[in-house]
Amino acid sequence: MLKIFRTMDDQINEISEVVDGCWISMFDPTAAELLDISKEYKIDLDHLKAPLDEAERSRIEVEDDYILIIVDIPVISKRKEKDFFMTVPCGIILLDQCIITVCLEETPVLGRFRDGLVRGFWTFKKTRFILQILYRNASLYLQYLRVIDKKSDEIEKQLHISTKNEELIDLLELEKSLVYFSTSLRGNELVLERLIKMDKIKQYPEDEELLDDVIIENKQAIEMSDIYSNILSGTMDAYASVISNNLNIVMKVLAVITIVMSIPTMIASFWGMNVPVPFAKSPFGFFGLVGASIVLTLIGGFILGRKQTF
Repeated sequence: MLKIFRTMDDQINEISEVVDGCWISMFDPTAAELLDISKEYKIDLDHLKAPLDEAERSRIEVEDDYILIIVDIPVISKRKEKDFFMTVPCGIILLDQCIITVCLEETPVLGRFRDGLVRGFWTFKKTRFILQILYRNASLYLQYLRVIDKKSDEIEKQLHISTKNEELIDLLELEKSLVYFSTSLRGNELVLERLIKMDKIKQYPEDEELLDDVIIENKQAIEMSDIYSNILSGTMDAYASVISNNLNIVMKVLAVITIVMSIPTMIASFWGMNVPVPFAKSPFGFFGLVGASIVLTLIGGFILGRKQTF
């Protein structure tokens, strides 16, 4: 889908034609839309398709007529009625006459700009627009990281009651999400560092404070991602040890039961031989052997039970 926006009278408006200072928003575009934009602005078609590849890395490509910036944006994916966190690439193409964004799906980062929820946003201030996208992106990472932390706390409470595979799988998914976030944030940091040093992108004094905020937010998101990832990894290791310890306890119990139950089996084996045995002709021999087996079994169980720690 392709939509065109422009700020007029301090409000974002959707327009039907491309004009100078506008913003062309493309999410999940068709092949025809990509081809039209490529021909109109002389943009390499591969550069337009790059943000549509989920495995695309964050980077900056500088060409004669435009600059391509690719950053990873966090999104929530639905799987079996559960929320899973992942990242998708978002391309920002900076041209002299306008700015183009390309993304595989509609994201909350760009959605806030389209809905006019970002203060101080003008489509014709392209440098500020890029910094605002990066700032909102880092803020969204922080928001999702807090959600992941709350989800992990809820799962841990459930695991205290009963250790189930479902909860452990959910923890594993959260750990994977944190790995994605950490990797993407570090890639975005490299893009930001290069963006600051580029001469082809104009730097304005009034944007210095926003630039500092972007750097701070991104670094904070990286630190939070690393902290939560280490905590979650430690939690997974701890519960793995608990499961292993519980399994050892069960094996100890089964081993004791097996040993204790072997006592009457041995006695019955001895008295089942085809040779003369004591009490063979006694009318109470059977009941005596059963009683002796029960007594010896209880004694063996008592002795082994005291030596085991359950």
